[in-house]
Amino acid sequence: MMDNDMFDGDQMTVTGKTWRQNLEDMKHPGLTPGQEIIRPLNNPIKPTGHLLMMYGNLCPGGGVAKITGKEGETFTGTARVYNSEPLMMEGLKNKEIKAGDVVIIRYEGPTGGPGLPEMLTPTSAIMGAGLGDDVALLTDGRFSGGTHGFCIGHITPEAQVGGPIALVQNGDPIRIDAQNDKRTIDVLISDEEWEKRRQEWTPPPYRASAGTLFKYIQCVATATEGCVTDEIGTATPEQIAKAAPKTPALAELENKIAELEAKLVAVSGAVANVTTTATH
Repeated sequence: MMDNDMFDGDQMTVTGKTWRQNLEDMKHPGLTPGQEIIRPLNNPIKPTGHLLMMYGNLCPGGGVAKITGKEGETFTGTARVYNSEPLMMEGLKNKEIKAGDVVIIRYEGPTGGPGLPEMLTPTSAIMGAGLGDDVALLTDGRFSGGTHGFCIGHITPEAQVGGPIALVQNGDPIRIDAQNDKRTIDVLISDEEWEKRRQEWTPPPYRASAGTLFKYIQCVATATEGCVTDEIGTATPEQIAKAAPKTPALAELENKIAELEAKLVAVSGAVANVTTTATH
Protein backbone atom coordinates (compact mmCIF):
# COMPACT_ATOMS: atom_id res chain seq x y z
CA MET A 1 0.00 0.00 0.00
CA MET A 2 2.90 2.35 0.69
CA ASP A 3 4.43 1.47 -2.68
CA ASN A 4 1.16 2.50 -4.32
CA ASP A 5 0.73 5.75 -2.36
CA MET A 6 -2.28 4.38 -0.45
CA PHE A 7 -0.71 4.49 3.02
CA ASP A 8 1.53 7.06 4.70
CA GLY A 9 4.57 5.12 5.84
CA ASP A 10 5.97 8.10 7.73
CA GLN A 11 3.38 7.86 10.51
CA MET A 12 4.81 6.98 13.93
CA THR A 13 4.07 3.61 15.58
CA VAL A 14 4.32 2.34 19.16
CA THR A 15 7.86 1.13 18.47
CA GLY A 16 9.03 4.73 18.30
CA LYS A 17 9.74 4.32 14.60
CA THR A 18 7.64 4.93 11.51
CA TRP A 19 5.93 2.17 9.55
CA ARG A 20 8.54 2.53 6.83
CA GLN A 21 11.44 2.24 9.29
CA ASN A 22 9.90 -0.84 10.91
CA LEU A 23 9.61 -2.58 7.54
CA GLU A 24 13.16 -1.61 6.61
CA ASP A 25 14.47 -3.03 9.91
CA MET A 26 12.55 -6.26 9.26
CA LYS A 27 14.02 -6.40 5.74
CA HIS A 28 10.54 -7.45 4.66
CA PRO A 29 10.65 -8.68 1.04
CA GLY A 30 7.06 -7.71 0.25
CA LEU A 31 4.60 -10.07 -1.41
CA THR A 32 6.20 -13.31 -2.54
CA PRO A 33 5.75 -13.78 -6.30
CA GLY A 34 3.20 -16.50 -7.06
CA GLN A 35 1.50 -16.55 -3.62
CA GLU A 36 -2.31 -16.22 -3.74
CA ILE A 37 -3.17 -15.41 -0.12
CA ILE A 38 -2.84 -11.63 -0.37
CA ARG A 39 -3.80 -10.46 -3.83
CA PRO A 40 -1.88 -7.62 -5.50
CA LEU A 41 -3.73 -4.41 -6.35
CA ASN A 42 -3.65 -5.21 -10.06
CA ASN A 43 -5.39 -8.56 -9.50
CA PRO A 44 -8.10 -8.21 -6.81
CA ILE A 45 -10.75 -10.85 -6.08
CA LYS A 46 -13.36 -8.27 -7.09
CA PRO A 47 -13.11 -4.63 -8.17
CA THR A 48 -14.85 -3.24 -5.05
CA GLY A 49 -14.98 -4.14 -1.40
CA HIS A 50 -18.03 -5.67 0.27
CA LEU A 51 -18.81 -2.63 2.45
CA LEU A 52 -20.72 0.14 0.70
CA MET A 53 -21.85 3.51 2.01
CA MET A 54 -25.43 3.98 0.86
CA TYR A 55 -27.44 7.18 0.46
CA GLY A 56 -30.86 8.17 -0.85
CA ASN A 57 -34.14 9.59 0.40
CA LEU A 58 -34.41 6.85 3.04
CA CYS A 59 -30.95 7.50 4.47
CA PRO A 60 -29.74 11.00 3.59
CA GLY A 61 -27.18 10.73 6.38
CA GLY A 62 -25.90 7.40 5.10
CA GLY A 63 -26.23 3.67 5.67
CA VAL A 64 -23.79 0.74 5.60
CA ALA A 65 -24.37 -2.25 3.33
CA LYS A 66 -22.40 -5.48 3.42
CA ILE A 67 -22.85 -6.77 -0.13
CA THR A 68 -20.60 -9.61 -1.23
CA GLY A 69 -22.23 -9.84 -4.64
CA LYS A 70 -23.81 -13.27 -4.27
CA GLU A 71 -27.03 -11.57 -3.10
CA GLY A 72 -27.17 -9.51 -6.28
CA GLU A 73 -26.65 -5.76 -6.43
CA THR A 74 -30.23 -4.50 -6.70
CA PHE A 75 -33.46 -5.22 -4.87
CA THR A 76 -36.92 -3.74 -5.32
CA GLY A 77 -39.74 -4.70 -2.99
CA THR A 78 -42.42 -3.45 -0.63
CA ALA A 79 -41.89 -2.32 2.94
CA ARG A 80 -42.72 -4.55 5.89
CA VAL A 81 -42.25 -2.29 8.90
CA TYR A 82 -41.53 -3.20 12.53
CA ASN A 83 -40.86 -0.74 15.34
CA SER A 84 -38.48 -3.03 17.22
CA GLU A 85 -36.47 -6.23 16.85
CA PRO A 86 -38.86 -8.29 19.04
CA LEU A 87 -41.84 -7.20 16.94
CA MET A 88 -40.02 -8.28 13.78
CA MET A 89 -39.22 -11.68 15.29
CA GLU A 90 -42.87 -12.07 16.25
CA GLY A 91 -43.89 -11.14 12.71
CA LEU A 92 -41.55 -13.73 11.25
CA LYS A 93 -42.96 -16.33 13.63
CA ASN A 94 -46.47 -15.43 12.43
CA LYS A 95 -45.35 -15.77 8.78
CA GLU A 96 -46.07 -12.10 8.03
CA ILE A 97 -42.81 -11.71 6.07
CA LYS A 98 -43.02 -12.84 2.47
CA ALA A 99 -40.65 -13.06 -0.49
CA GLY A 100 -40.20 -9.62 -2.04
CA ASP A 101 -40.50 -7.75 1.27
CA VAL A 102 -38.07 -5.08 2.37
CA VAL A 103 -38.11 -5.70 6.11
CA ILE A 104 -37.54 -2.55 8.16
CA ILE A 105 -36.57 -2.73 11.83
CA ARG A 106 -36.55 0.78 13.25
CA TYR A 107 -36.21 2.64 16.55
CA GLU A 108 -33.03 0.63 17.15
CA GLY A 109 -30.53 3.45 16.58
CA PRO A 110 -28.18 5.15 19.05
CA THR A 111 -30.98 6.98 20.88
CA GLY A 112 -33.87 4.73 19.94
CA GLY A 113 -32.30 1.38 20.91
CA PRO A 114 -30.69 2.84 22.84
CA GLY A 115 -27.15 1.98 21.89
CA LEU A 116 -27.41 0.81 18.26
CA PRO A 117 -28.07 -2.88 19.14
CA GLU A 118 -26.90 -5.65 16.86
CA MET A 119 -29.46 -7.22 14.49
CA LEU A 120 -27.76 -10.59 14.05
CA THR A 121 -30.72 -12.58 15.41
CA PRO A 122 -33.22 -11.26 12.80
CA THR A 123 -30.87 -11.98 9.89
CA SER A 124 -30.18 -15.50 11.18
CA ALA A 125 -33.91 -16.08 11.64
CA ILE A 126 -34.63 -14.90 8.10
CA MET A 127 -32.01 -17.29 6.76
CA GLY A 128 -33.51 -20.08 8.87
CA ALA A 129 -36.95 -19.33 7.42
CA GLY A 130 -35.58 -19.81 3.91
CA LEU A 131 -36.03 -16.15 2.97
CA GLY A 132 -32.38 -15.12 2.85
CA ASP A 133 -32.36 -14.73 -0.93
CA ASP A 134 -35.87 -13.29 -1.19
CA VAL A 135 -36.04 -10.33 1.21
CA ALA A 136 -33.91 -7.31 2.10
CA LEU A 137 -33.43 -6.00 5.63
CA LEU A 138 -33.00 -2.32 6.53
CA THR A 139 -32.45 -0.99 10.04
CA ASP A 140 -31.19 1.99 11.98
CA GLY A 141 -29.54 -0.60 14.25
CA ARG A 142 -26.30 -2.33 13.33
CA PHE A 143 -25.06 -5.62 11.93
CA SER A 144 -22.08 -7.78 12.80
CA GLY A 145 -19.66 -9.59 10.54
CA GLY A 146 -21.85 -12.69 10.81
CA THR A 147 -24.73 -11.15 8.88
CA HIS A 148 -26.11 -12.97 5.84
CA GLY A 149 -28.20 -11.69 2.95
CA PHE A 150 -29.11 -8.28 1.57
CA CYS A 151 -28.74 -6.23 4.75
CA ILE A 152 -28.21 -2.51 5.27
CA GLY A 153 -27.76 -1.00 8.72
CA HIS A 154 -26.65 2.20 10.49
CA ILE A 155 -29.36 4.10 8.58
CA THR A 156 -29.11 7.77 9.47
CA PRO A 157 -30.99 9.84 10.59
CA GLU A 158 -32.49 7.20 12.84
CA ALA A 159 -36.23 6.81 13.43
CA GLN A 160 -36.19 8.15 16.99
CA VAL A 161 -35.14 11.62 15.82
CA GLY A 162 -37.61 11.68 12.92
CA GLY A 163 -35.43 10.34 10.13
CA PRO A 164 -37.15 9.22 6.91
CA ILE A 165 -37.07 5.59 8.09
CA ALA A 166 -39.62 6.61 10.75
CA LEU A 167 -42.06 7.69 8.02
CA VAL A 168 -42.07 4.49 5.93
CA GLN A 169 -45.34 2.58 5.91
CA ASN A 170 -46.23 -1.02 5.09
CA GLY A 171 -46.54 -1.49 1.34
CA ASP A 172 -44.32 1.42 0.31
CA PRO A 173 -42.23 0.51 -2.75
CA ILE A 174 -38.49 0.63 -2.01
CA ARG A 175 -35.65 0.42 -4.50
CA ILE A 176 -32.14 -0.55 -3.39
CA ASP A 177 -29.28 -0.15 -5.87
CA ALA A 178 -25.96 -1.32 -4.46
CA GLN A 179 -24.04 -0.99 -7.70
CA ASN A 180 -20.82 0.85 -6.95
CA ASP A 181 -21.71 3.86 -9.11
CA LYS A 182 -25.22 4.15 -7.58
CA ARG A 183 -25.35 3.06 -3.89
CA THR A 184 -28.86 4.36 -3.21
CA ILE A 185 -31.92 3.43 -1.13
CA ASP A 186 -35.09 5.23 -2.16
CA VAL A 187 -38.72 5.01 -1.08
CA LEU A 188 -40.78 5.59 -4.21
CA ILE A 189 -43.39 8.01 -2.88
CA SER A 190 -44.08 11.64 -3.77
CA ASP A 191 -42.55 14.65 -2.02
CA GLU A 192 -46.05 15.67 -0.99
CA GLU A 193 -46.59 12.34 0.75
CA TRP A 194 -43.23 12.64 2.52
CA GLU A 195 -44.18 16.07 3.84
CA LYS A 196 -47.64 14.91 4.93
CA ARG A 197 -46.11 12.10 6.96
CA ARG A 198 -43.53 14.42 8.53
CA GLN A 199 -46.31 16.67 9.75
CA GLU A 200 -48.22 13.74 11.25
CA TRP A 201 -45.26 11.98 12.90
CA THR A 202 -44.61 12.23 16.63
CA PRO A 203 -41.65 10.59 18.38
CA PRO A 204 -42.34 7.67 20.73
CA PRO A 205 -41.10 7.87 24.34
CA TYR A 206 -37.48 6.97 24.93
CA ARG A 207 -37.03 3.36 26.02
CA ALA A 208 -34.88 4.56 28.91
CA SER A 209 -35.99 7.51 31.02
CA ALA A 210 -33.51 7.35 33.89
CA GLY A 211 -30.06 6.14 34.82
CA THR A 212 -27.03 5.45 32.66
CA LEU A 213 -28.93 4.69 29.46
CA PHE A 214 -30.83 7.95 29.65
CA LYS A 215 -27.56 9.82 30.18
CA TYR A 216 -26.22 8.01 27.10
CA ILE A 217 -29.26 9.08 25.03
CA GLN A 218 -28.64 12.71 25.95
CA CYS A 219 -25.08 12.82 24.66
CA VAL A 220 -24.72 10.18 21.93
CA ALA A 221 -24.05 11.33 18.36
CA THR A 222 -25.45 9.74 15.20
CA ALA A 223 -24.26 6.46 13.68
CA THR A 224 -22.69 8.46 10.86
CA GLU A 225 -20.71 10.37 13.48
CA GLY A 226 -19.60 7.15 15.16
CA CYS A 227 -22.03 7.22 18.11
CA VAL A 228 -19.42 9.10 20.11
CA THR A 229 -20.48 10.36 23.53
CA ASP A 230 -17.76 12.93 24.21
CA GLU A 231 -19.26 15.48 21.84
CA ILE A 232 -22.61 17.23 21.71
CA GLY A 233 -25.42 14.82 20.82
CA THR A 234 -28.29 15.41 18.42
CA ALA A 235 -31.15 15.78 20.93
CA THR A 236 -32.26 19.33 21.66
CA PRO A 237 -32.57 20.55 25.26
CA GLU A 238 -36.35 20.66 24.79
CA GLN A 239 -36.42 17.00 23.74
CA ILE A 240 -34.25 15.96 26.66
CA ALA A 241 -36.30 17.92 29.17
CA LYS A 242 -39.56 16.52 27.83
CA ALA A 243 -38.29 12.96 28.03
CA ALA A 244 -36.81 13.29 31.51
CA PRO A 245 -38.94 11.75 34.29
CA LYS A 246 -40.15 13.89 37.18
CA THR A 247 -39.11 12.59 40.58
CA PRO A 248 -41.53 13.12 43.50
CA ALA A 249 -39.20 15.79 44.89
CA LEU A 250 -39.19 17.65 41.57
CA ALA A 251 -42.97 17.43 41.27
CA GLU A 252 -43.36 18.74 44.84
CA LEU A 253 -40.97 21.61 44.10
CA GLU A 254 -42.88 22.55 40.94
CA ASN A 255 -46.17 22.55 42.88
CA LYS A 256 -44.63 24.77 45.57
CA ILE A 257 -43.34 27.19 42.93
CA ALA A 258 -46.80 27.31 41.35
CA GLU A 259 -48.36 28.08 44.74
CA LEU A 260 -45.85 30.87 45.41
CA GLU A 261 -46.41 32.33 41.95
CA ALA A 262 -50.18 32.33 42.57
CA LYS A 263 -49.69 34.10 45.92
CA LEU A 264 -47.38 36.63 44.29
CA VAL A 265 -50.01 37.40 41.65
CA ALA A 266 -52.64 37.82 44.38
CA VAL A 267 -50.40 40.13 46.43
CA SER A 268 -49.51 42.17 43.35
CA GLY A 269 -53.23 42.58 42.59
CA ALA A 270 -53.98 43.68 46.14
CA VAL A 271 -51.14 46.23 46.09
CA ALA A 272 -52.41 47.60 42.80
CA ASN A 273 -55.90 48.03 44.27
CA VAL A 274 -54.57 49.85 47.34
CA THR A 275 -52.49 52.15 45.18
CA THR A 276 -55.46 52.95 42.99
CA THR A 277 -57.65 53.68 46.04
CA ALA A 278 -55.03 55.90 47.61
CA THR A 279 -54.65 57.86 44.40
CA HIS A 280 -58.34 58.61 44.24
